[in-house]
Amino acid sequence: MNPTTLEHSDRHDTAPGSHADGHSGTEASHPLSPRQEAVRALFETLAPQVERWAARNAAFHEADRAYLRFLVPDGASVLEVGCGLGDTLGFLKPSRGVGIDIAPGMIQRARERHPGLEFHVGNAEDPADLARIAGTFDVILLSDTIGFLDDCEATLRLLHRFSTPQTRIIVSYHSRAWEPILGWAERLGLKMPQGQHNWLSTADTMNLLDLAGWEPVRREWRQLVPRRGFGLGTLVNRWIAPLPGVRRLCVRNYVVARPAVAESSPATPPSCTVLVPCRNERGNIENAIRRLPRFCPDLEVIYVEGNSRDQTYEECLRVRDAYPDWDIKVLKQPGKGKGDAVRAGFNAARGDILMILDADLTVPPESLPKFYQAIASGKGEFINGTRLVYPMADQAMRFLNWVANRTFAQIFSFLLNTRFTDTLCGTKVLWKRDYEKIVANRHYFGDFDPFGDFDLIFGAAKLNLKIVEVPIRYADRTYGETQISRFSHGFLLLRMVLFAWKKLKAF
Repeated sequence: MNPTTLEHSDRHDTAPGSHADGHSGTEASHPLSPRQEAVRALFETLAPQVERWAARNAAFHEADRAYLRFLVPDGASVLEVGCGLGDTLGFLKPSRGVGIDIAPGMIQRARERHPGLEFHVGNAEDPADLARIAGTFDVILLSDTIGFLDDCEATLRLLHRFSTPQTRIIVSYHSRAWEPILGWAERLGLKMPQGQHNWLSTADTMNLLDLAGWEPVRREWRQLVPRRGFGLGTLVNRWIAPLPGVRRLCVRNYVVARPAVAESSPATPPSCTVLVPCRNERGNIENAIRRLPRFCPDLEVIYVEGNSRDQTYEECLRVRDAYPDWDIKVLKQPGKGKGDAVRAGFNAARGDILMILDADLTVPPESLPKFYQAIASGKGEFINGTRLVYPMADQAMRFLNWVANRTFAQIFSFLLNTRFTDTLCGTKVLWKRDYEKIVANRHYFGDFDPFGDFDLIFGAAKLNLKIVEVPIRYADRTYGETQISRFSHGFLLLRMVLFAWKKLKAF
């Protein structure tokens, strides 16, 4: 809730190798600026009153923490900069939770309230104070803190010391449009005093993150009515506030970013598993191998066969034996549907990178090196193919299917806060480590997706992965018939939209 300064009050603030007063032996803390002194004095005064203010605005704080809980994966390690009493940090239930704050009174009370967490008095704008916190974190949280910093860009840059390539930084703040309303509420005693602070829009926050070497991957707006209002505020916030055009009017905004990645080629190319779900695709099985480039030194191919009627399974076994120079595995899926086949194949995969190649080969196997390059170079963490950028073959997609794909792509772009042009392209690529996180957090969505596409897309969105689309030229089938039923599957897609609204927006 506010930034932090070094003023040690007990032995917990002294790290190994530091002087008794907590200062590093090689770095000295800088004196506070007049503005930082004023911030510390304000929150020292407010420390005994924060619980009372939080109770008066309980609906706002509960909704805010609920959305932060959505953004922070289960079991993540979390550093909160400007932690106040530590209540938000405690609510997130981190595997390791560390808070730092400018006001010694806040930290003293935080330790009393949350003895299982680690708290430091310190100035988040001072490298010497940050140096007392060891390790890296899955999530770095600044909840309102950016409003009290002297130099937001410099502070955000300092926080890289706690990051890995998988770290996410979350900046939550009040909407700039609400400045006069919140000022009025403060003068009437309806809101805790904040003193002088920065008023930043989401665009300002994203620009500062970008300047500091963080790449924004998500932004969201929540809470149109920051009061329960006998249940009316809750209904408005759940069903109206998330709507396009309305959500920008909300009081609360959130920006999630990852460390910016310069395009590069890894010293050791990561291994890859190409998963080929197949049902009644006997005539395409051998072509999948014959046309697949060896785009990395360690390449595994897994056919997962779905109880076909045309001897697809026997053809998979024949191809495996006919190409001994390839690492090919053949599985029979235990259940039904592509989603079940994808889960069975990914569970058996050994590659660092996991790819799906539909056995109809309408996504050309020759295009897979582009997907590999996009993820291995760090351009994205979840790579989605799109068939709707380049012109496609004449018979590749029926007109009504094209219209439906375009429509649902627009809807899901809104629901996921990420631009999608084609959610149903079968080729999707992600790191195995991220797939394992999706599996670990699957309880949030449950077993809802017979397609397999949305289980991965929704999981990637919840993990705040950087999603990138790779255009491909969609080809005609050369064997078999499409297994898509435009009406029954269209009904399932409508169910997916409602499900996504409930799980991603209206909660």
